[in-house]
Amino acid sequence: MTAVIDSRGHRCPVPSLRLRKALEDQPGIQAFVLLATDPMARIDVPFLMSELGGRVVSVEETDDGLAITVERRAAPTG
Repeated sequence: MTAVIDSRGHRCPVPSLRLRKALEDQPGIQAFVLLATDPMARIDVPFLMSELGGRVVSVEETDDGLAITVERRAAPTG
């Protein structure tokens, strides 16, 4: 399952903050798509994901901004 976070129309740091909150509030979801119109999200989101131990899967340009797909760090097994 993939969760979509719509932060279109908001400026930095709101897109990253919304993504961080979604990661905290939805622990069962591994993949998230952040929709953003602020071009700084292209820089901020990879930084956030490296800080949290996750990764950016893709950054796609859309008609109305960016769609950034991320995955959280996999939970340890064992």
